[in-house]
Amino acid sequence: MTRLSVNINKIATLRNARGGNIPDVIKAAVDCEHFGAQGITVHPRPDERHIKYSDVREIRPLITTEFNIEGYPSEEFIKLALEVRPDQVTLVPDPPGALTSDAGWDTIKNYTFLKEIISLFKSESIRTSLFIGTETEMIVGAGRTGTDRVELYTEPYAANFKADKNKAIAPFINAAEVVDKIGMGLNAGHDLNLNNLKFFKEHIQGLLEVSIGHALISDALYYGLENSIQLYLRQLK
Repeated sequence: MTRLSVNINKIATLRNARGGNIPDVIKAAVDCEHFGAQGITVHPRPDERHIKYSDVREIRPLITTEFNIEGYPSEEFIKLALEVRPDQVTLVPDPPGALTSDAGWDTIKNYTFLKEIISLFKSESIRTSLFIGTETEMIVGAGRTGTDRVELYTEPYAANFKADKNKAIAPFINAAEVVDKIGMGLNAGHDLNLNNLKFFKEHIQGLLEVSIGHALISDALYYGLENSIQLYLRQLK
């Protein structure tokens, strides 16, 4: 079964909009685990506009499921990851002011940079994943860096799903085959939701994990957090 990692950034965004501690992000992480999530994902950014570095430190000892920290590998981010020692670090190419992740790594241009950082995390027994697109050359480049996994950027699939789902999934089917041949693990994330998740899972071989935040937390406004997590888990069975 493909694992569901719930990204709780949007809960932190809501908290930060008013100040104080409502909703309680730390409790939300523990609740997501209790409600069946097989992983918790956080993506701290330099301006801490949603998840704060202090949140990451508080969450780490409270959950027993997989903890995944996403982010651009700045000096501060690397220091945080080495301190809290998550199960997985997902490296994304976001510039500091990015609204959200909107592209994968150029693994050829950034080969030396990524290889050095991945080597550092692997020396500390922290699994690494690179956020990338479906281009074969970028997947091959990711393999050369020594990363354990890649996370396919699925926004193009989600954007084109309604118009032609078979055409939308085709590049991802090919990408998954390349990932498998290289011998890396495969994750996916970005704009996956209750409408497009099942079709994606059914057509992508070797899919180990999906990271879902915006859609799931939005659905929780209507269905409740526990029920929303269960609805997503059903799509992955």
